[in-house]
Amino acid sequence: MPIYSSNESIVSTTLPSDEAIAQLSDVRLTFGSGANQSEVLKDINLQLKSGDFVCVLGSSGCGKTTLLRVLAGYQRPTTGSVIVSGKVHKEPNADVGVVFQRPNLFPWLTIAKNVEFGPKMRGVAELERKQRVSSALDIVGLIHAANLLPHQLSGGMQQRAAIARTLAAEPQIILMDEPFGALDALTREALQTHVKEIWERTRKTIFFITHDVEEALLLATRIIIMHASPGRIVRDIANPFANRSSNESPSQLRLSKEFVEMREQLINSIRSTELEVTEAA
Repeated sequence: MPIYSSNESIVSTTLPSDEAIAQLSDVRLTFGSGANQSEVLKDINLQLKSGDFVCVLGSSGCGKTTLLRVLAGYQRPTTGSVIVSGKVHKEPNADVGVVFQRPNLFPWLTIAKNVEFGPKMRGVAELERKQRVSSALDIVGLIHAANLLPHQLSGGMQQRAAIARTLAAEPQIILMDEPFGALDALTREALQTHVKEIWERTRKTIFFITHDVEEALLLATRIIIMHASPGRIVRDIANPFANRSSNESPSQLRLSKEFVEMREQLINSIRSTELEVTEAA
């Protein structure tokens, strides 16, 4: 059952569910020149709609993080276009928020001040900033930790604070680059559940990179698989478990025949690219 917020400041910023919020068209990225030129991304065509939760899978070096950097505006494509919220997207801005593997919180600021930092730097009025901070901390379950310093929080709580910081900027899209990769298994599972609840509550468009096939099946509405040399999208599928019953726990789902079969299909698809690269070498 989705959870809805009583505070509309964050929840109401998404577009209607049938409207494209980001469009990558014929994106190609190369590094170097001449004989040293390397094609990193090729023929990337991708549409993200409001409310999508897209998980990206692929072997190491297939271009997942590079694609995220292009979406974030950190890296301009060599050719092709990136449109976000109807505008050409060439550099980082508030429409696109990023959550990295490490929280990267300012250690000298309280959690509330960390969350407030972005809106403050962009000149958001104080009252609205306070409302955004309160709403974001409520969504990630950290109201009680507002006045604590980062070192007083566990790794999982720090990552939730980083998500709150991103939410407070009210982006249209949230990019997550293996945000649970540095956490232990139990904390990772807890945060998977928490992020799913956050998505249900805000319906933000999320673009989530992971190496964990089960994580993708538990979280995503869509799953993308990338192959390497050069990086390209080879599968873009609807996740059949996206609308599973709220009474079915992740542990129960993992044991189902359908889940195991789908997991194996995705793993085989990822392995096929590793074989291609090895044979090409």
